[in-house]
Amino acid sequence: MATVDVLNIQGDKVSQADLPDEIFDVPVKRCVMHQVVKAQLAKKRAGTATVKNRHDVKGSTRKLYRQKGTGRARRGDIKSPLLRGGGVVFGPHARSYEQKVPKKVRKLALKMALTCKFKEDELMVVDKFELAQVKTKDFFAAVNTLKANNALIVIDQPDRTLELSSRNVPGVKVMRSEGLNVYDILKYEKLVLLEGAIKSIEGRLLK
Repeated sequence: MATVDVLNIQGDKVSQADLPDEIFDVPVKRCVMHQVVKAQLAKKRAGTATVKNRHDVKGSTRKLYRQKGTGRARRGDIKSPLLRGGGVVFGPHARSYEQKVPKKVRKLALKMALTCKFKEDELMVVDKFELAQVKTKDFFAAVNTLKANNALIVIDQPDRTLELSSRNVPGVKVMRSEGLNVYDILKYEKLVLLEGAIKSIEGRLLK
């Protein structure tokens, strides 16, 4: 079982924490992480683009003029796609872009992403991240001290003060452990875990 230094928000070492090999030391397959990230991004797509077909357009179904004898093109009703205001041919319709990924694969990809951060020395464990008040300046100072200007901070319990203080800081995101996902882990340069969040992640991935 690997160990990692536990820091306080001043950047000083206060203790050590154990990281289970079943989560932080697994063989990494980039194709698995790619599949899960692709599915995550696809699920975010709205898929609301839609058009009206010929049968959706409101209008008369009467033939505009007789078929023969006028010297003009043959016309049906006013809802024809060839006419202004008519229906659209082969246009988009509302759809879901969701891709199904097995639960075991999602868990495996999450373990691989955590392993990547640990092996690349981009994983940091902090004992607690307490702020006296909701103040972006104090949060920014703490992040600078930890040298985590581009980081995902994972907390184990709801912390309104920390979450509100971090909202306007670019390049930093505070997330609760139950929302941890592959895309956000890989998106940010550093991964900062609160010590209590390690137990939450273990409980989620070692069921």
